[in-house]
Amino acid sequence: MFSLDLSEEQDDLREWVHGFAKDVVRPAGHEWDEREETPWPVIQEAAKIGLYGFESLATWWGDESGLSLPIVNEELFWGDAGIAMSIFGTTLAVAGIFASGTPDQLAEWVPQCFGDEADPKLGAFAVSEAEAGSDVSGMKTRARYDEATDEWVINGAKAWITNGGIANVHVVIASVDPSLGSRGQAGFVIPPGTKGLSTARKVKKLGLKASHTADLFLDDVRIPGRCLLGEKEKLDERLARAREGVGSKGQAALRTFEVSRPTVGAQAIGIARAAYEYALEYAKGRETWGRPIIENQAVAFALADMKMEIDAARLLVWRAAWMGRTGKEFGAGEGSMSKLKAGEVAVWATERAVQLLGGAGYSREHPVERMYRDSKIYTIFEGTSEIQRLVIARAISGARIR
Repeated sequence: MFSLDLSEEQDDLREWVHGFAKDVVRPAGHEWDEREETPWPVIQEAAKIGLYGFESLATWWGDESGLSLPIVNEELFWGDAGIAMSIFGTTLAVAGIFASGTPDQLAEWVPQCFGDEADPKLGAFAVSEAEAGSDVSGMKTRARYDEATDEWVINGAKAWITNGGIANVHVVIASVDPSLGSRGQAGFVIPPGTKGLSTARKVKKLGLKASHTADLFLDDVRIPGRCLLGEKEKLDERLARAREGVGSKGQAALRTFEVSRPTVGAQAIGIARAAYEYALEYAKGRETWGRPIIENQAVAFALADMKMEIDAARLLVWRAAWMGRTGKEFGAGEGSMSKLKAGEVAVWATERAVQLLGGAGYSREHPVERMYRDSKIYTIFEGTSEIQRLVIARAISGARIR
């Protein structure tokens, strides 16, 4: 029988994460936003209870419905987006390893992305470049194979990398054959302590300030051949097919984004829901002209629209997560739809929340100001809203729209 009810396990998971978000994450949100530092104490608390680690992530991914990861992300980002991104930024590196790596590589590198509760670590996924941005095919970072030493030599620069420079494990996408554009790229693991990997600055951002973002530089970075995600023979075969004009699904960066987009959409929904709930409670308690402002149609209708849009976005996210987990083809760009809708709803809903609070919403005394700043990145990173529309348009039309 068709049902939208969550299972008992999923309900319990949601309540557990919500409790951590309410009691630990949300009270710390303002402090770490002001400090603009990685909230290591909160990450360690998450590790201690099993919320941050390889085992928990594997359990959530093992949910055959695909809904556990979105549920966890929505609740944690409801608490505070900056802290939540510090906790969940590592999962993008894990997604990169999962998308292209072998089972042995998953077993070796994913635990090193997390560390343990006594000494938690981070992972970073490095794709974006200052001069490429959403144009993944314009990537300039190069990887060359040195047969004499069985090493890959990587040179280039990456921009706006979550956990960049402070991560234990960096997953880097580089071009092996630039003439093939995005089809000539591959993923590489940069092990801890590798020489030649450096960072010059931490990026100062509008939002998600508790999450570390930095530029990376790779200067003759040498890594063992086994650090190529996947097998070299399969890479050589894929490149050969690409040179012959045969289609391929082997684009490392794009595969990772396909896996992660519904989860990113769930993060945006968490921010939007937090702003909506705060504005709703404020409207019930704030009085003007002798009555609560919720009794004014303009306010009530705005809140009704916020609730409707958030629920609609969540359904798109859940559908895409279910499709991705069960192997259904994204024939109409459903993954991009979910991220596009959720990201734009987050920006719209948090702006509405600020407007409903008026001058109070514009001040730092209320969290909707921070939620508004945090939401904007969701129409930019992991593919801008324009890129998502391009993906959807190409999927539904079959045309090579530019």
